[in-house]
Amino acid sequence: MTNHRYDAPIMPFTRREFLRAGAATAALTSSPASLLQAQPNGIQTQRQPIDLGMCSYTFRNFDRSKVIGFMKALNLTHLNAKDVKDHLPMSPPEATRQAFADYAANGIRLTAVGTVYFQKNEDDDIRAKFDYARRAGVPVIVAGDPAPETLPRIEKFVKEYDIRFAIHNHGPEDKLWPSPLDVLKAVANMDPRMGCCIDVGHCARTGTSVVDAIKAAGPRLFDVHMKDLTDFSSKESQVAVGDGIMPVRGIFEALAAIRYKGSVDLEYEIHGDDPLPGATKSIAYMRGVLAGMGYTAQG
Repeated sequence: MTNHRYDAPIMPFTRREFLRAGAATAALTSSPASLLQAQPNGIQTQRQPIDLGMCSYTFRNFDRSKVIGFMKALNLTHLNAKDVKDHLPMSPPEATRQAFADYAANGIRLTAVGTVYFQKNEDDDIRAKFDYARRAGVPVIVAGDPAPETLPRIEKFVKEYDIRFAIHNHGPEDKLWPSPLDVLKAVANMDPRMGCCIDVGHCARTGTSVVDAIKAAGPRLFDVHMKDLTDFSSKESQVAVGDGIMPVRGIFEALAAIRYKGSVDLEYEIHGDDPLPGATKSIAYMRGVLAGMGYTAQG
């Protein structure tokens, strides 16, 4: 297990940025996150937008119809869907297709499946999971716990299916992939579609700078799971994004610097029976941070 000192500075708003973010949040809450583009001095640039999305695991205690309702309430269209409840069943195949159709009919785009666990070094098991991702129409599999010796076999399927494989780091408790830097070492010489999903909370708890990890991952970063903590040594200290010490602005700046094209998916793991208030606060805060950075809604 690799330990890395967390030394990235936390970058608070200036008073002007705070007031600007607060004023813009209400308007941005009603604008799709995918329409956020940088507009310094009022001139549109060609920088990629930062897309905000949701991990369906946030709504793990609710069925698909409720997930769709929550997404509409948050005005989000990007969903990292998991095989939990009936969010995106892996089997039978017809159930996956029906879930895909339900989301599409409600304007929701599936951007990734997962976390999907790869615990067998067997072609049939791996192929079944890539088939699942193909049925869901996603470009990314967020993967949990693949053993290092399984990666060359998985790489063959990445090439065959042209689906990116993002290994999810799970913090100090994870004996295989505690930090994104551990993932990057393992895939460094593999196909460029082998990479990572950075969970910012688990990353910070290993002592790894989230900002540095994003920069190190560069084009091998395929998904981001966003959360906030009040104590980087405590998994139980999770709070709504903006109420903790996660360097959210620094994270967005790092993503912009590497021209990140994936989603930043909120994974709000507390208050499972009533997640919408915390999810709403988290998304509003992130939209406010983006506003403070000079991003405005288009259209």
